[in-house]
Amino acid sequence: MEKHYIAAIFPVMKKVNIFLTALILCFTSALCMAEDFEKLPAHKFKCDGLERTYYLYLPEDLPEGAPLLFYLHGYGNRHPKSVEFCALADKEKFAVCIPHAAIDTYGKHGWNVGYEVQVGYKVDDVAFLKKLARYLQKKYSLSRENVFVAGLSNGGEMCYLLAYKAPDFVRAVAPLSGLTMKWMYDSLTPKKAVPLIEIHGTEDKTSHWNGCFDNHKWGPYIAVPLAVQNWAVAARCDHEITEELPLLSPDSHKVIAHKYVSDTNSGIQVQLYEVIGGGHGISTADLPYPQIVWDFFKHYMVTLK
Repeated sequence: MEKHYIAAIFPVMKKVNIFLTALILCFTSALCMAEDFEKLPAHKFKCDGLERTYYLYLPEDLPEGAPLLFYLHGYGNRHPKSVEFCALADKEKFAVCIPHAAIDTYGKHGWNVGYEVQVGYKVDDVAFLKKLARYLQKKYSLSRENVFVAGLSNGGEMCYLLAYKAPDFVRAVAPLSGLTMKWMYDSLTPKKAVPLIEIHGTEDKTSHWNGCFDNHKWGPYIAVPLAVQNWAVAARCDHEITEELPLLSPDSHKVIAHKYVSDTNSGIQVQLYEVIGGGHGISTADLPYPQIVWDFFKHYMVTLK
């Protein structure tokens, strides 16, 4: 491992991660235990006068007070799924809720994160997720403290918005190919440190690694490293550790993990997994991302006495 101050340009250090093989085996085992998660029944929940849809997976023998993971789909997804996280839930014993975004002013199922095409869209998805969580916690005796959110693309933008607007609601968030919109960066200030892990491809043609300031569909957004470093600063992380992960196969993309840490901030970390040459969306062919995300989340789980 090598330490760097977070203001430095990301250097790369080659190091074999001896734990990665174990992660892969655990993830593969969870997939083998999986049922046909794509056939999860749809449930209805009314919020602010609007009927919303969500899917719920509860593993067998789920203990009382189990954690709740929200998985937020990408923009325009009419049939949201989270097979990988549902499979992992069997082994790790947490509930998975896959809510469906409402139809926005552009005519797509989209989380309201202030895109240019969402001008005039008034749905409050932060309030929706908070209310849905409370309903599920009460109905299924889930933990009120251990709520985690992972999201892909538009769902990743929603992760950032939740970290800004509802830091007491989420224990940690995981944007996957997610962005911080420029309006968020300019207008919102982190109210408290929120542990965050982002996984993003450097050749993403939809959510550009280096940001974009002339996108007339989504609106301007900042570079991914800057977005993550913003939360590292909020968490008072004072140095960076980088490591290059071993390839899972000759065809896998190289992955560099950037971990922002501090010895004086109660152990809060911010992490960025840089998938070199990776495109939009995250593939288990490059890294076992559901297990990596959940292992990160577990560090911040509250244990009630």
